[in-house]
Amino acid sequence: MSIRFGTSGWRATIAEQFTFANVELVTNSICSSLTESGDANQQTIVVGNDTRFMGERFAEVAANIASGHGFKVLLCKTPIPTPTLSHAIRSNKASGGINFTASHNPPEYQGIKFSTSDGAPALPEITKKIEALITQGPKKGDSTNGEILDFDPRPVYLDDLKTKIKFEQIAAAGGRYAYDPLWGTGRGYLDKILLDHGLEIETLHDWRDVMFGGRSPEPGEAQLAELKQKVISEKLTLGLSTDGDGDRFGVIDSNGEIISPNQLVALLTDYLAESRGWTNGVARSVATSHLVDRVAKDRGIRLYETPVGFKFIGELINKDEIILGGEESAGLSIRGHYPEKDGILACLLAAEAVAVRKASLTEQLNELYGRIGKLESGRIGVKLTDDVAAKLSERLALEPTEIAGRKVESINRMDGVKFMFADGTWMLMRPSGTEPMVRIYAESEDKSDLDQLLENGRKYLLEQ
Repeated sequence: MSIRFGTSGWRATIAEQFTFANVELVTNSICSSLTESGDANQQTIVVGNDTRFMGERFAEVAANIASGHGFKVLLCKTPIPTPTLSHAIRSNKASGGINFTASHNPPEYQGIKFSTSDGAPALPEITKKIEALITQGPKKGDSTNGEILDFDPRPVYLDDLKTKIKFEQIAAAGGRYAYDPLWGTGRGYLDKILLDHGLEIETLHDWRDVMFGGRSPEPGEAQLAELKQKVISEKLTLGLSTDGDGDRFGVIDSNGEIISPNQLVALLTDYLAESRGWTNGVARSVATSHLVDRVAKDRGIRLYETPVGFKFIGELINKDEIILGGEESAGLSIRGHYPEKDGILACLLAAEAVAVRKASLTEQLNELYGRIGKLESGRIGVKLTDDVAAKLSERLALEPTEIAGRKVESINRMDGVKFMFADGTWMLMRPSGTEPMVRIYAESEDKSDLDQLLENGRKYLLEQ
């Protein structure tokens, strides 16, 4: 058996690999990694869960194990968004936090996200250490000095958001909103803080369903049809959504159009530079639209490119080097916030931008395109046969001078293989860490050319 941490923790199917025995193994390994450099007594760890099946039971098991290692455990008694856990770690000066969540994965999955004392997702050097302890068989705790305390992290998290969002201006604009938490942990967070400021907001799916309506709790177009219809039929200002653990966002504009993560990351970078007067840089993952690069150039700020995984952007947040960091997979955080993606924050910033600029997101994007030009971004997944999978490493190690007649100007191997073409387009091929698939990302100024780029990438990958 092999337990491996991916870009955002360990995930597996409930009752297959995600079992109580493996939860004990992973939790003991996390606690051992935290205590190897010193005595855990009097140290604090935060433990929480999302709305998935058996989340509370897994969290209780982890809390008992951590207590046995001598930790003071703050055990969240209601489902908690991952960004709220991040804030709780920092505000309570905890050694780290464990959240039982599989984020946007289908309902049959569970997972563990481990965050370090800065509230950030654990970096690879830390997760590799945990994996090594799992393989070796970690020691079980035998301390009698630990304790478990019931904990409600919501009030202080929402108070913190009030210092970072211009709620007075949102309230003055008098917008009307709908919110779909997709049966996840955003319930009672995003909707509550808007209601507390006098805004009109209707919450969809405002109850716990461990099956998430029989689908993945991911705020993408396929899951947001009901929210879209609500926005159009009731002429709302925005439709807002978050995923299962509240760290990813989905935004629908007043015209019913879904604002893609690539678009919102670029738009909010432009908005924050304008509204806050911040001059720090901006960060995007290697898979994220270069529209952000154009905003950075237009605003005269530095652009940072990172591997996929918000932990890398989180490092730049901690160093106060960026005003915003974002990913095409709907992760975003800003200067002065936590080194963890926060879908609740992203939705509130979208509402603020509309209120302050007195323009819809579509109108703001069109103005932005008028200044810096428009880019079309896309992604496909290519499932691998055994034959192709066996030759994948060799295939991706090649250094072609052209692909389908398009000249390769440079190759970026930061994370996967990214081909930069002479015509200004690009294509990234990145193997999945959890399934036999390669994801192909591409970008062009023309939609039909984007489609061609993605098809060229698929053919290149499958060539024998």
